Amino acid sequence: MVQLHVKRGDESQFLLETTCSISMEDLTQQVTRIYNSRLKVQRICSEMQELAEHGVFLPPNMQGLTDEQIEDLKLKDEWADKCLPSGGSIFKKDEIGRRNGHAPNEKMKEVLKKTIEEAKAQISKKQVQANIYVNMEMVKDALDQLRGAVMIVYPMGLPPHDPIRMEFEDKEDLSGTHAGLEVIEESEAQLWWAAKELKRTNKLSDFVGKNEKTKIIVKIQKKGQGAPSREPVISNEEQKQMMLYYHRKQEELKKLEENDDDSYLNSEWADSHALKRQFHGVKDIKWGPR
Repeated sequence: MVQLHVKRGDESQFLLETTCSISMEDLTQQVTRIYNSRLKVQRICSEMQELAEHGVFLPPNMQGLTDEQIEDLKLKDEWADKCLPSGGSIFKKDEIGRRNGHAPNEKMKEVLKKTIEEAKAQISKKQVQANIYVNMEMVKDALDQLRGAVMIVYPMGLPPHDPIRMEFEDKEDLSGTHAGLEVIEESEAQLWWAAKELKRTNKLSDFVGKNEKTKIIVKIQKKGQGAPSREPVISNEEQKQMMLYYHRKQEELKKLEENDDDSYLNSEWADSHALKRQFHGVKDIKWGPR
C-alpha cells in the first residue's frame, strides 16, 4: 500500500494508506472528506467542553444579553426546561452569554470530558508520529462516540440552535468564522506533491509509479492558491540533530585546544640532543657568571 503523509501547509494532518491504481478524483475526495471530518470532530469537541461547563446554547435573541436586559425585553428560553441534563444540573454562569449556565453534574460532566479526550486522541495529529493510519471509518467512529455521550448526558436532546446538534445534523453555519476558512470544499480541493499538482484526470500511478511501497508527502489546499511551499531537504528534527552534533564537535575542539599544553618539550627527557651532548662532554654547560 502507498503511504500518504497529508499536510496542510507545513503542518502534518494524518497518514493514509491507498493504492497506486486509485484515480486522483477518488483520492482527492477521500483525503478532503477525512480532512474536513477531522475539523468537524475538533469543532464539536470544543463546543462540548463549553456544554460540560455551562449547559446548552441560548436562543440567538438572548445571547450576549445581561439578566436585566433579558428581563426588560421579557425574553424566555423555551428550551431550558426541555433540554435538562441527566441527573440534574449545577448552575455555572457563562460570562460570555452564549449558554444558559445549567451545567451537568460532575458525573455527567466527566462522561463528556472523557469522550472528548478519546475522540481527540483518535484523530490527533500525533497519530502521524506514531505511524498510525487514519481513515474515514475512524473519524466516523469518533463522531459516533461524541454523539453517544451527548445522548447519555442529554437524553431529551439539545436545542435545534445548539451548534453541537447542528454539527451532528450537518447544518452548521461557518460563514464569517475562522473555522469556515479552514474547511475545503471537495470541488475546490487540490493535492500537490513535489511542487506538482496531482490532477484529478490522472491516476496516482501516473505520478509515483507502480511501487506499492512508495511513501510520499502530499499537501491539500484550495484551488487558486498556487503551488504550496516545497518540503525542506532535511526535516526540522534532522536539522536540530545536525546543529546539536556540530555544537558538540565545537565543544570537543575547544577542550582539545585548552589541553594542548606543550610545556613538556622543555623537559630534559624530551631533549632529542641530550645523549649527543653527553658524549661530547658538553652537558650542563651554563653561560654567564657562576
